[in-house]
Amino acid sequence: MSTVLVTGGSGFIASHTILQLLRAGRQVRTTVRSLSREGDVRAMLKVGGSPPHERGPVRGDSDSEPGERLTFVTADLMSDGGWPAAVSGCEYVLHIASPFPASVPKDENELIVPARDGALRVLRAARDAGVKRVVMTSSFAAVGYGQAQQDVAFTEKDWTNPNGADVMPYTKSKTLAERAAWDFIAREGAGLELAVVNPVGVFGPVLGPDYATSILLVQRMLDGALPGLPRMCFGVVDVRDVADLHLRAMTNPAAKEQRFLAVAGDFMWIVEIAKVLKARLGDAAKRVPTRQLPNWLVKLAALRDPAVKQILPELGKWKNASSEKAQRLLGWSPRSREDSVVATAESMIRLGLVKSRD
Repeated sequence: MSTVLVTGGSGFIASHTILQLLRAGRQVRTTVRSLSREGDVRAMLKVGGSPPHERGPVRGDSDSEPGERLTFVTADLMSDGGWPAAVSGCEYVLHIASPFPASVPKDENELIVPARDGALRVLRAARDAGVKRVVMTSSFAAVGYGQAQQDVAFTEKDWTNPNGADVMPYTKSKTLAERAAWDFIAREGAGLELAVVNPVGVFGPVLGPDYATSILLVQRMLDGALPGLPRMCFGVVDVRDVADLHLRAMTNPAAKEQRFLAVAGDFMWIVEIAKVLKARLGDAAKRVPTRQLPNWLVKLAALRDPAVKQILPELGKWKNASSEKAQRLLGWSPRSREDSVVATAESMIRLGLVKSRD
């Protein structure tokens, strides 16, 4: 099989995607900002290739060691260097790398520039190398923000207004990056195909200390760092299902020039997530709070906690999104929200990523 490039190989979604590509028998090349990360990535794949995360080792290898079927190259979203070599000989590119900090940067361009310019660098290099299709990881952040509240579920037809009230820098960066990608394909694509995956909050089993910012919520619940829960809801999807959707969008002809929301069921209020953890984990969830905090108290906490500041615009807002398109066109079938949340917690406990407060 031809080589597939996955950008940002040390990331949460990317590492699971690499694992599934290897299990499918693919040759995989991945980018890292420093080759010193190769050992970390291979260690995560070994964890992910062993039960209970998945059934069986990576195909054709022992102990989930892909060996030479996985290679590493250095490339940075902020530099042109490295990208021509990274895409050389690849039929498909899965562009997953993008900055997602735990706190709000002082300058929004710290997120916007690498997200937008990085996407364009990857697309330009892919086009020049004769790549067939790029699958880009965008986000629900590019779909459901900066607009008036609505009672119906958001779909792929919806777009975030980057200049809308209370649109945070991360949300703006994902929107502008995806817009730029579609504009590039329309104007300069020269036959390069594009498909886009728009996940909601990504949960599921972590493979090491690198995981999505959304996972921090579960970690803070488990280690007792939260005195209570903000009144906030968001979508949940398992990282393994996000990876699966990338692979489907990579090869399915129906995915050409399409966006796909990745969401498992209705959005969940944080208090619902807490109740799932309490019900399914027993004593391991003894520190998980179930008390809902008033909005004014959360706003007060944001004055001293930059991570809390990011959620302020969403306090009390109900939203929903539909993955009907991905299920209909690509045959995608996600795990339940509850199973994803529990898998997140169980993996963090197993890997010792939950702080003890005894």
